[in-house]
Amino acid sequence: MVDVERLWAPWRMQYIANGPQNGPRDFISAYDAQSNDRENLVVLRTEFTIVILNRFPYNNGHLLVAPRRAVAELSELSESEILDSQRVLSRCIEILRQQMKPDGFNVGLNLGKAGGAGLPEHLHWHIVPRWVGDVNFMTVCSNARVIVQSLDELWLLLREALGPQI
Repeated sequence: MVDVERLWAPWRMQYIANGPQNGPRDFISAYDAQSNDRENLVVLRTEFTIVILNRFPYNNGHLLVAPRRAVAELSELSESEILDSQRVLSRCIEILRQQMKPDGFNVGLNLGKAGGAGLPEHLHWHIVPRWVGDVNFMTVCSNARVIVQSLDELWLLLREALGPQI
């Protein structure tokens, strides 16, 4: 008999059972209006930008970077919002590079429902750290991902590394 190793990811059950729709529709604006950053996984706020750990990550370290003002299109952002968001994106990538040592990144923005945006009224970039071999037999054979670090542990690491809030 083969001894099977079990991989536990109990936080995924909330997403599987209920999907993301049980929270506020625009969770980015809702989390920005609240002060319970650890519970909401908010790791950074600047004057124009908010960074949140993805509660249902594709990979360990998956961040959402969004303007604090809810807009659906890039053309709706002010020059200050564009500049700040891009600086924050760059800073987050460097912090993830230092703290997690990924081999690369996927950075993307889905615009509109047809473009894959799960929250089309509040644009946000995804930063997904990638490691050689991170898409392996688990994803291919069983449609599962293994996330190796708890969201709370990652929140603490990034909050400390990103430094002071506004």
